[in-house]
Amino acid sequence: MSPKSDDYFNDSRLSLEGKHVLVLGFARQGKALARWLPTQGARVTLSDRRNAGELADDILEFVADPNVNYALGGHSVDLLRNADMLCLSGGVPANLPIVKAAYAAGLPVTNDAVLFMERCPARVIGITGSAGKTTTTTLVGEIARKAGHKTWVGGNIGNVLLDDLDQISEDDIVVMELSSFQLEIAEVSPPIAALLNITPNHLDRHGTLEAYAKAKSNIFTHQSRNDLLVYGSDDLLASTFAEDARGDRAAFSTQRLVADGACLAGRRLIVTGNCSPTGMAKVVCERDQVLLPGEHNLRNIAAACALAGSVGITPEAMHEVVSTFKGVSHRLEVVATIGDVTWINDSIATSPDRVVAALRSFERPIILLAGGRDKDLPWDEMARLAIQRCRAVICFGEYGPQIAEHLGRARRYELQEVQLHSINTVKTLTDAVDMAAKLASANDIVLLSPGGTSFDAYTDFAERGQHFRKLVEDLQRDNRS
Repeated sequence: MSPKSDDYFNDSRLSLEGKHVLVLGFARQGKALARWLPTQGARVTLSDRRNAGELADDILEFVADPNVNYALGGHSVDLLRNADMLCLSGGVPANLPIVKAAYAAGLPVTNDAVLFMERCPARVIGITGSAGKTTTTTLVGEIARKAGHKTWVGGNIGNVLLDDLDQISEDDIVVMELSSFQLEIAEVSPPIAALLNITPNHLDRHGTLEAYAKAKSNIFTHQSRNDLLVYGSDDLLASTFAEDARGDRAAFSTQRLVADGACLAGRRLIVTGNCSPTGMAKVVCERDQVLLPGEHNLRNIAAACALAGSVGITPEAMHEVVSTFKGVSHRLEVVATIGDVTWINDSIATSPDRVVAALRSFERPIILLAGGRDKDLPWDEMARLAIQRCRAVICFGEYGPQIAEHLGRARRYELQEVQLHSINTVKTLTDAVDMAAKLASANDIVLLSPGGTSFDAYTDFAERGQHFRKLVEDLQRDNRS
């Protein structure tokens, strides 16, 4: 888990000097590649399905760079003729004809995360999972900073770390969130990796749970025997895949004690074994000192402490962060309390299992706002739990009518006590908020936890969450007037 040697960086295989790199996708990661690759002596061709008119503002950033050219309106296989390497942005599927042709021709296929990990001189902590990636990544970064380390946080969240590569030294700590999209083509793994959990997600992209899980497991597949995998031992698939790790393993759990890692011991969160500075069990905090709601967030905190402990950070630094951390935007974020009704933004919940985690986080009556675009995922568990925990559900967006059908079936066939009094279908999130304001009573929670992606109406989950926040703030202002 030590930083790379000078010999590693002198390896000519890492050189991009004089290479012609084809970049597919002109979003956040594609732009970062277009900025960084020319600094390494490479020429870039940016390919995007959109045309020049749609990308006019984005192109302005690169118009003065003679090393950046454009091929817009599609991804023609002919673009591979003069290319030495193909780079994919996160939203670009690896099963496109041009990507398959590149593999068939023996052309290197990579992405920003892989290029960064190959060249980063510092310790890299990589984190993936179906849920909890961003919270865990943010926590590890905050803990490392609290312990006095110069820390860089990014990857699938925040900064595309290639932009910072020339400022990172071997004494720093890098914390990367890694998505299945980034990992599915990865042939390098971070020396410290976390596999939080594996539940059905992005099946519209990966096709099967097996393919999705295989992509996730790439976070440790290419590790050496000197590296470390931290995994969620409460999760069946994560535990099963972790058995194939080449290096050391540490676990985190809220349900059982672990010899190496972090876990709950009664009401106390502890770090143990190689994740403790003395090798002995050490207390991080009492369970009641954690501010984040829900069992899933306790697991995220345990994962963060195991990772922080693996690089020698003390339980005291962990305690200072986990006992004050209030969460990340759009993740069970309390937006406002209006007339004893609490409005919560969980826009990050883009799969039904994340809605399940959110519903289990509260004991108060819930009015759930669910909808968006489906990802070919199972909704049965979410529907069964919703009819037991929600007073009302308001379904919105493209998949709203189908969610209402799932709930209706569950309510008809559920043998246990049903709390759900009304299932409502509206067109937009605005309509859903308006209806929730009319239905809500004192002590209710209005929970935006959609279960579907935002792409039927928004650029991403953050834009959807910001819109929800504004709608609630407007309600709050009207309530005061």
